Amino acid sequence: MLGSLESEVLAALHAGGTASAREVRERLAGRGVAVAYTTVATILTRLHTKRLVKRTREPCQGGARYVYRPVDFERKYLRHMLKGVVALFGPTGVVHLGEELERIRPEPRRSPRRRSRL
Repeated sequence: MLGSLESEVLAALHAGGTASAREVRERLAGRGVAVAYTTVATILTRLHTKRLVKRTREPCQGGARYVYRPVDFERKYLRHMLKGVVALFGPTGVVHLGEELERIRPEPRRSPRRRSRL
């Protein structure tokens, strides 16, 4: 499961695509989220460890930096969330989750076919 600040950082990265930690921090500030650069860098590292973002190292003035980009957000997040559900509630939790999802978005029901009589 993701914390609220992790979700904010991931959403800021996802909204703008590829970015450095400094650029993500600026995006967050534009949304009214005040957070230190080091905190953003730490969260991006955690998201990379969780495989929710990818990063490449590139040279910059004074050394090198990581540039982050989101991965297939929905699929990775869903997989991460489901692992959390299984860890917390076991297989029964997955069954209940499936039932709740079906209530929210039921599959269209097929109408019975009429048999033609000869």
